[in-house]
Amino acid sequence: MFFLRKYKTAILIIALLVIALTMLSFNLRYGAGRGFFSKIVLEAVAPVQKGLSTSIKSIRDSWLRYIVLVGIEEENKKLNKKINELKAVVIQYQEGYLEAQRLRKLLSLTDDYNYHFINARVIGREQAALSKTILIDKGTIHGLKVGMPVIVPPGLIGRLVDVSWHASKVLLLIDENSNIDAIVQRTRMQGIVSGAGSRGFILKYISKTQDVQEGDVIVSSGMGGVFPKGLLIGQVSHVDRLEASLFLKINVVPFVDFSKLEEVSVLASSEKKN
Repeated sequence: MFFLRKYKTAILIIALLVIALTMLSFNLRYGAGRGFFSKIVLEAVAPVQKGLSTSIKSIRDSWLRYIVLVGIEEENKKLNKKINELKAVVIQYQEGYLEAQRLRKLLSLTDDYNYHFINARVIGREQAALSKTILIDKGTIHGLKVGMPVIVPPGLIGRLVDVSWHASKVLLLIDENSNIDAIVQRTRMQGIVSGAGSRGFILKYISKTQDVQEGDVIVSSGMGGVFPKGLLIGQVSHVDRLEASLFLKINVVPFVDFSKLEEVSVLASSEKKN
């Protein structure tokens, strides 16, 4: 009863429309009702039918658009998946190309020296405040020994300090515990290059009376028998003549970016193997 009272008006309107539509259908079917009453019914029903037709058309169009959008969305998902797969392939090719370029430079460098080199990949690194080392994937079974020099284009980066069967640790030249005999290429003055961490190197024990300029190239001297002579180390970036010191304070910038080491070559012997 509550339902009938609440929706009484709506039920009445619907009932009248049903009666009107029934009468209109009867009149149209049997060709009768061309009088005044038929005209009234027709006038009353026409807007309703128009509204119903418009609503049905709108619903149908909306449904068709929904179906089309669903199809487009599914197609977009497939295309995006294909694009991502192609991007992954391109990245793999780019990585392979870059690796090939690095290895080509490495081989070109080793060809410049009459030595036997063993190529290795960097598999770890320790870049603490006082320790600068890397780990490579070659060891004693590949012919490596403690003390062997390690290079990358365009020059020297360090030496082996610990070697196991399948891996080795490289002490980098920028480590503060690293020292190497070196010479100024232009003047042939000899000194010691010490690691200075992120600041690169410091060239020590060059007398204040000597001629050292910014831009001078520093190379290994070959003294001590550890590193071959003439390997590139770095370039002088600043020269300071301290009054309280007998020696020049010389800052050296490495030729190698030690933060980007991926492949290296270990100088295994002084003669190439055929």
